Amino acid sequence: MQLMSDVCSKLITLILSFMKQKLNQFSKWAASLLMIALVIFSSCKKDNTTQPADTSEVAATIDASQSDAIAEQQFDDVFNITMGVQASDAGEEIGLGEGADIIYTSTVNPNGTTSPDSSSHCFTVTVVPHIAHVFPKTVTVDFGEGCLGKDGKLRKGKIVSIFTGPMFIAGSKTSTTFVNYSVDSFAIEGTHTVENTSSSNKQAWEVKVIDGKITNTVSENWKTWNSVKTHTQIEGNGTPLYARDDVFKITGNADGSNSNGNSWTALITEPLIKKFACHWISQGTVKITRNNNIAVLDYGDGNCNNKAVITINGVSHNIILH
Repeated sequence: MQLMSDVCSKLITLILSFMKQKLNQFSKWAASLLMIALVIFSSCKKDNTTQPADTSEVAATIDASQSDAIAEQQFDDVFNITMGVQASDAGEEIGLGEGADIIYTSTVNPNGTTSPDSSSHCFTVTVVPHIAHVFPKTVTVDFGEGCLGKDGKLRKGKIVSIFTGPMFIAGSKTSTTFVNYSVDSFAIEGTHTVENTSSSNKQAWEVKVIDGKITNTVSENWKTWNSVKTHTQIEGNGTPLYARDDVFKITGNADGSNSNGNSWTALITEPLIKKFACHWISQGTVKITRNNNIAVLDYGDGNCNNKAVITINGVSHNIILH
């Protein structure tokens, strides 16, 4: 930057010196050179005022983006668990399929379908009333003092959901709260609601997180989060009671804050793609705005993994989701 400034100064001095010598002989050429000098001076001045990106602002925006991604992931996990309670536990189909792969272990039948292997459960499911077709039902998934899921995550505590009806029927709602619930080192709080908003030509659910909070029990860092999203089923509609082939398109927005003093808003700009059989969001982009700083969070190209990329001012940063 300093080198460019020195070059500009020398160039302007040279032009002005030449103009002074030739002014009386070539007034038109002098006027032209004066215009050139002014243009160069303007360009050099602009160059001198250009500052490098504030690394602290970049770090804060990355922190906000990663917080939003973590919140998205944790509450999507709640959606999978509550919507995946199996009929063998509930007494009838009340969710969106045969079970959440992340916590259930299933066996493959000769005809290609799967059945729950209840002997491998390290959690319990309680349904009150446990009477078919009687609603509302309160469903409690209790992970006790620690239950390791198929996804390798250790869950503790309880997820308590009230179902107004089977969630594959339009108009049915579920409201979920938490009792000392945690996933690995993350304690989860707040209210998670799902409403079936399906029409004759599409299957869809409105999913809200109200006063959500995620606290790292080791570092005590926390994140608060509110979200309104629409989950539209784009694959697996032909097998309503078989969840493994379900794929959802997610649209909507969110806002949050964290213990590092960063607040943000999030808008899905390209629909997020969530496969029921995958623990991670595998595709889609989110625009994160923090103090007029904008980042783009890219979940990838469809592969099932915990990687994402945040781009700020044209510079990309790889992150790992937890």
